[in-house]
Amino acid sequence: MEDSMFCGSYEPDDISFLLKPISMSYTDVLERERIMQVEGKHYSEMIPKEYLPSAQYKAVFYTALELNKHKLAQHTLALANRLNKKENLVLVSLARAGTPVGVLLKRTLRDLFKRNVPHYSISIILERGVDANALRYILSQHDKQGKDIVFIDGWTGKGGITRELQKWVTIFNQKHNTQISPDLYVIADIGGYATVAVTSEDYIMPSALLNATINGLISRTILNPAYLGPEDFHGCKYYSEFSEDDLSLWYVDQLMAEIKSIETPHQGVATLNREALQKTNQSFVNQLMTTYQIKDIKFIRPGIGEAIRVLLRRVPYKILVQDKTSPEIAPFLVLAEEKQVPVEEMKEMPYKAAGIVSLMKS
Repeated sequence: MEDSMFCGSYEPDDISFLLKPISMSYTDVLERERIMQVEGKHYSEMIPKEYLPSAQYKAVFYTALELNKHKLAQHTLALANRLNKKENLVLVSLARAGTPVGVLLKRTLRDLFKRNVPHYSISIILERGVDANALRYILSQHDKQGKDIVFIDGWTGKGGITRELQKWVTIFNQKHNTQISPDLYVIADIGGYATVAVTSEDYIMPSALLNATINGLISRTILNPAYLGPEDFHGCKYYSEFSEDDLSLWYVDQLMAEIKSIETPHQGVATLNREALQKTNQSFVNQLMTTYQIKDIKFIRPGIGEAIRVLLRRVPYKILVQDKTSPEIAPFLVLAEEKQVPVEEMKEMPYKAAGIVSLMKS
């Protein structure tokens, strides 16, 4: 298993991806959606083909970064400050959305708090669980009980990953007599599902706007028994062909410069009313399901981070936005135009954006 460890396009000190790079053919996004919906194949068995962003989309990415980097720097610092209170710490980011956040936390703890903590990124897949081989590897390297492990992600949507983490970590603990906490630490908890979050604000984290080129050139994680043995970590594709367009390290450097410029580093994390946030989340999702006659909750993606992923990785039916003129919505408008997806304004919605996935005809 150890030879599967690598750092993608990050620095070796930034991260150890507990993923196995594999070579498998891509599935076109439209075809992948059809296979998932019509044939019932799980999304993790296929790898969607990724494309480099257009010049226009790249421009709105840079604008979004300028718009939100100070806020994200403050939030990252607040989360690092909270984590620094732990005596022993092993950062475990959830690939992919958690990965850039994990790298930033690792560097912030190292550069500002003088703590060199290990950082791994592992796979968690809805309906398939967390990578147990990766957890076993981490335990073999650190505290055998796993009490130091902290799971990191970027944001919450409908709480699916939180529930998956709780379920499978509990099962793992019972099976191995370990004490890994299933708590999830995020920057933005719009749905009220994380254990620790800095904010409940629905704002665009620039890393959400790109795929592999801001995630160490790593694909979505793969769990396909044709390519992986029982002892392997979950798989991924390494997009070496995108290396000239890779912004992963550049992005981390931009944020770290911003983090180091903050003069009051001890902002705390928010105390969120999780119950109220969950209620809002659930009633909004139910409202959309009723309005658009959608039977499967999986097709509704609330929140700006989830909505952009519908445009990047799925076949969208439509995108709902609170305010088309908001600078944070600019990336949506560019992508939606490129992909011919309708964008509708819904001023009274509780989030800046939501995505609805297309229902494929059998």
